[in-house]
Amino acid sequence: MKKIILLFSIIFLYFETILADTKIKPLYEGNVDAKVNIIVYESLTCGHCADFHTKVYPKLKKDFIDTGLVKIEFRSFPLDLAAFNASKIAHCKNDGKSDLLHFLYENQKKWVRGETIKDINKNLKNLIVENQNGMDFESCLTDKDIEDHVLNDRISGVKKFNIEATPTLIINDKKFDNPHNYKKLKKTIEKLI
Repeated sequence: MKKIILLFSIIFLYFETILADTKIKPLYEGNVDAKVNIIVYESLTCGHCADFHTKVYPKLKKDFIDTGLVKIEFRSFPLDLAAFNASKIAHCKNDGKSDLLHFLYENQKKWVRGETIKDINKNLKNLIVENQNGMDFESCLTDKDIEDHVLNDRISGVKKFNIEATPTLIINDKKFDNPHNYKKLKKTIEKLI
């Protein structure tokens, strides 16, 4: 048993050093120099994450991000293979913009269905091909730099913030409980401004 734990520790450290230096830009919005920095750890197959993107995020964007008071960074924390693949697609353009990420959450019910990962990938590919002209779905799915970036997000979330569930919000390096309560989120941000 000790050998197995040691082996996993070595593998984890190996991947951590490899993943630390990826060329992929983080997905973020807002003023880079904002006093309030929010990190959202999320999984693209998570219904609660989709709810955050469709119900809480628009208010947050209007009140704080667009006004330059808050910077928000979206980090991948895939809970399954389908979310891992979708995260790779969300990062594929490598422009640092979160438009594709929001699109995937808004259309989550269209692609997160099927009996197998093959079915889900097919739905995801069809959605991307129909709406995101010029993206080579297969090359995005197999891009090792993107894969490393997504895995690094997950590993660093566990190590630095002990992330266990999605969505998890980190506001100025502290966990925020109940990311679906916009009233509480707004009050917390206002205290920090």
